[in-house]
Amino acid sequence: MRSLLTPFATTLLMFSLVACGNKPPTKTGHDAKGGDAVGEKPQVSAEVQGKYQAALDLFVQNDQKNAWNPEVCEANAKAFLEANEANKRDGKEIPEAVYNAGLAYQRCNNDAEAKKYFQQALQLDPKSHRAKTQLALYAYKEGGDSALESTIKALEQAVLDAEFQNTEALVNLAMLQMKRASSQGGTGCSNDLECAKKNIQRALAVDDGFMPAFNQLAIYYLERAKEKAGRGGTSGRSAVTTSAKKKEKKIDQQQLELAALVCSQAIRKNPKYPAIHNTAGLIQVELGNINSAVQSFKTAADLDPGFFEAQMNYAAVNLSFRGFKNAEDAYRAALKIKPNDYDAHLGLALAIRGQINDSNFDQYVKMAQDELDAAKKVAPDRPETYYNEGILTQEYKVKSVTDPKGQVPILDQAKELFQQFIAKASSNAQYADGVRRAKERIEDIEASKKFILEGIKAAEEMPPPIDQPGGLEGDSPPPQDGEKRLVSWLGHLARSRQVPLGCLLFFGY
Repeated sequence: MRSLLTPFATTLLMFSLVACGNKPPTKTGHDAKGGDAVGEKPQVSAEVQGKYQAALDLFVQNDQKNAWNPEVCEANAKAFLEANEANKRDGKEIPEAVYNAGLAYQRCNNDAEAKKYFQQALQLDPKSHRAKTQLALYAYKEGGDSALESTIKALEQAVLDAEFQNTEALVNLAMLQMKRASSQGGTGCSNDLECAKKNIQRALAVDDGFMPAFNQLAIYYLERAKEKAGRGGTSGRSAVTTSAKKKEKKIDQQQLELAALVCSQAIRKNPKYPAIHNTAGLIQVELGNINSAVQSFKTAADLDPGFFEAQMNYAAVNLSFRGFKNAEDAYRAALKIKPNDYDAHLGLALAIRGQINDSNFDQYVKMAQDELDAAKKVAPDRPETYYNEGILTQEYKVKSVTDPKGQVPILDQAKELFQQFIAKASSNAQYADGVRRAKERIEDIEASKKFILEGIKAAEEMPPPIDQPGGLEGDSPPPQDGEKRLVSWLGHLARSRQVPLGCLLFFGY
């Protein structure tokens, strides 16, 4: 969602807040949690019905308590499959039980087993719109945008098969239609955005308590609000965050207030639904209510510690106002969920860098560098890593060396990192401000090196002082090495204000 300004005037960071509803959930995420178990009672014997109902009650209980773990998922799936096996003795399987077994595995992200049973359910019942919906979402997860059109068609067929009663299919179809945002129309709508809104409304007409539909409706209004400011369709992570915010058109306040109203209504209906709090946080950011946004993201993350987007948003907002420790904790929590996420590693590096002080200098500089190395390993072509490593080198690593001669090669390393950033970023207009600032930093480095080298040369050529404390004028002074002479010379310059005090940074003044 909306980009946040970083707390550093010197930082370039590819970050934006993320909405869990901006992409079709793939498991299916925190918007739909993979859908609800099929509760219709199959036409079976009382014994089989008892087994099926017990498995269904256990599923609902696990959902309510968020008690899912691999062992619980396996046990619940087996309970459904046992009901199906019991009915096999009567010569017929239960597609609903097989589908629910897939959902149980999906709750623990066991996608291989989930897909296996969704496919089996579809074979047992070719009209199983729920199985079609799940398999369509898996196809989109695996194929990405190249599978957008085929996924939309599959979901449209699932909606038709369900006679517009499958709320999950309707909401996921709306998500994809918002992403495509084409002029293609449908029944009762003239383009994708109108169709998306209509499908969300259809879902709410079927179930006025279906929280994923409320969440997607809020995101719909939020995206429409941002369109007026030229930022529509940026729910993902494509926006650049820099210290210099570009001038934007005014956001559509009416659409933004509608989004906030939808969230408020949804939270009254179900205050324990994590995704709606995350979306409310995104809206509060747009409204400029940062404290409220922080609380919303924290609530979402507290309700579901495995909610990656909420952890990332909570971290990003804290980072924006120098809440470095909270940001660090949230980024670490996010990395437990997705260990190879580039933005989480980069954000963690900045959160650690913001906490560097004299008492932890060496340890935290190394920790920050480790996270930058991890980010670079995940995405070696992303420019931001090089810019932020340049800052860490120019502003921190150089201070670890007291010998002025030893600082020069470190500054050269920083210069090379900024040059690498420029080479990788120059072709992308969204990095224009960062490229400009990288060039300014290179100029600063060259000026610093010139000052250092001139100081070293002057110190080497400077005659020994005539007067020595405790000695007589004309006495030969005790020998001094080059570094002591340079420090003495710099101190004299600082006291006489012949150079700006800021220029003495690299020498420990």
